[in-house]
Amino acid sequence: MASLPKPVESAKGAKLNVILGSQWGDEGKGKLSDILCQKMDVCARCAGGNNAGHTIVVNMGPDKVKTKFDFHLLPSGLINERCAGFIGSGVVVHVPSFFAELDAITKKGLNCDGRLFVSDRAHLVFDFHQVVDGLKEVELGGSSIGTTKKGIGPAYSSKASRSGLRVHHLYDHETFANKFRKLVEGRFKRYGHFEYDTEGEIARYKAFAERLRPYVVDGVSFIHAALAANRRVLVEGANALMLDIDFGTYPFVTSSSTSIGGVCTGLGVPPNAVGEIYGVAKAYTTRVGGGPFPTELNDEIGVHLQEVGAEWGVTTGRRRRCGWLDLVMMRYSTLINGYTSLNLTKLDVLDDLKEIKVATSYKVNGQELASFPADLDILAQVEVVYKTMPGWQQDISKATTYEELPQACRDYVELIEQFLSCPVEYIGVGPGRESMIHRKRA
Repeated sequence: MASLPKPVESAKGAKLNVILGSQWGDEGKGKLSDILCQKMDVCARCAGGNNAGHTIVVNMGPDKVKTKFDFHLLPSGLINERCAGFIGSGVVVHVPSFFAELDAITKKGLNCDGRLFVSDRAHLVFDFHQVVDGLKEVELGGSSIGTTKKGIGPAYSSKASRSGLRVHHLYDHETFANKFRKLVEGRFKRYGHFEYDTEGEIARYKAFAERLRPYVVDGVSFIHAALAANRRVLVEGANALMLDIDFGTYPFVTSSSTSIGGVCTGLGVPPNAVGEIYGVAKAYTTRVGGGPFPTELNDEIGVHLQEVGAEWGVTTGRRRRCGWLDLVMMRYSTLINGYTSLNLTKLDVLDDLKEIKVATSYKVNGQELASFPADLDILAQVEVVYKTMPGWQQDISKATTYEELPQACRDYVELIEQFLSCPVEYIGVGPGRESMIHRKRA
């Protein structure tokens, strides 16, 4: 098995620390990952594929040139040249995108030689999966889910139907070719004969297999060897709890387990291997694509949040829908994932607002709901009950400590903590790596 880089520092009794999105994705997980990975030996992905999107801005080279990196499939911890990146067994891998992304970050000055690894059990996403993704959306018509068209759902469908191909299949070319032909033929029968060069794709993957070989490891052995050697491991969640296949706003969800459970199944580790669980939440709420959104704002405040917060999808380029912070949804998210602390991001986007609202309960026909409902028809009927708080109406982007924040701002943070019974440990007050207040827990 390939060897890991030398540990950053001693981590006796090391456990996995985990970063998870607590809303509908795009919470800014990449920046916290970047900060924490400065002291990590391994940054791992456990689920999803190149439908994820993390943007990190860092100063590169002796001249400290500000450089933006967009990560989709690769772990964003690769920014730290002492940290290894690991793509776990629960991830679905589009090999052409893997190399395109690797080539792009290499050109910007990141050397990933000997520190990027892929589990041999990870399933493969093929170009025909992406074609099928688009065909399924057309088929759904008005009920379109709004996927990223990256083929993630169809790849997980192949996996669930036990017809998928995994990384290790690439190294028995004859078997791979036969299975691949059957897989494509099955899609032709389902969707009609779309344009696709099956034999050309088989030949292309024969070449990809050799280029990928140096990165492939036994994923279970790899992650357990890292833990046994007391290496510090950070798991970078993709998407978010409300997009989870089981617990999100189904069917407007992704195709994988984006919860803490997906960390265990996606990496092959037991629950007692998990240490800190950081939930990342925007100071307001956004979502991309279709699906319910109880606190959505279709007014000038929604436009303000979108423009000031630069709310455009990293992966899709689509405008994000914006609304007030929803603590009903956040309480549900916290119950499932058991966050040990929160990272509240983009608090500065609220700087200019005279007043700020926070959703604290849902009512249907005058009756308060006990929890976040599973039934989307019920969710569509909810009356959102808000708590209104005064805004601080001043620039907080230069604050470096919690005490420097205005009182109204701290009141907002503390309301969130009290409602969720979870400490807010990190507070984002700007886009840069340095614009993160670390508030030590009691």
